[in-house]
Amino acid sequence: MSETQDKAIAAAPSDGGGTGAAGADDAGQAAVKPVIPAKAAKRANASVIGMLIALLLCVLAFLPIVLMNPAPKSNGYKPNVDVAATAANAKDVAGFTPVAPDTGDTFSPNYARWSSGTGDGVPTWEVGYVTPKQAFIGIVQTRKANPTWIFQQTGSAPVTGTRSAGGHDWELHDTAKGNRSMVLNYRGTTIILSGGAGLDEFSTLATAVVKAMDAAPVASADASTKPGDTVSQPATTKP
Repeated sequence: MSETQDKAIAAAPSDGGGTGAAGADDAGQAAVKPVIPAKAAKRANASVIGMLIALLLCVLAFLPIVLMNPAPKSNGYKPNVDVAATAANAKDVAGFTPVAPDTGDTFSPNYARWSSGTGDGVPTWEVGYVTPKQAFIGIVQTRKANPTWIFQQTGSAPVTGTRSAGGHDWELHDTAKGNRSMVLNYRGTTIILSGGAGLDEFSTLATAVVKAMDAAPVASADASTKPGDTVSQPATTKP
């Protein structure tokens, strides 16, 4: 090969070098960013501002109506339960006069019913009350009480003492969980008050119960009641 041919080959640029230079030129070009025309941007801003103004006008228009008609104060739903009427209807099947204490407007009944006792063999009269302090006390009354039934009705709570109410000493069953029961055998029936209310509300309802029972005829003795069984617990004077 001649010296002239060697110089010609050395002077020729390589393909790789040319391609790299072109790539560098492409990378150096700035990315194209879309530009919103000034008039279009102005129209968009005007639309947003118009929507906000319309929303504010709607709020201002309805605000006086809301202020003039405040939401009524509610103490919650109170079912219309006529305890006395339900007790009168259950009297014949019960075999005694179911208790219907006069609690005025302080205790609100939320149910009153006669249960035939098909499960445990103890038919019962049942009434539930919401107390003035928004607690609950349930009343259960029967002529066929037995120790097992009383144990179940009191939530297996032990006897912790007595509580005087309505001129009688009620047997007090108290648990460590806040629930308690008061039990009284009186005028031929056993009556149990149970719930999570305070003892003051228990005593108030128990007094009304005794008053209602005093006004009703004495229940006839059930066949399961033995002669000599105590049906009343007179109050005792404590020092």
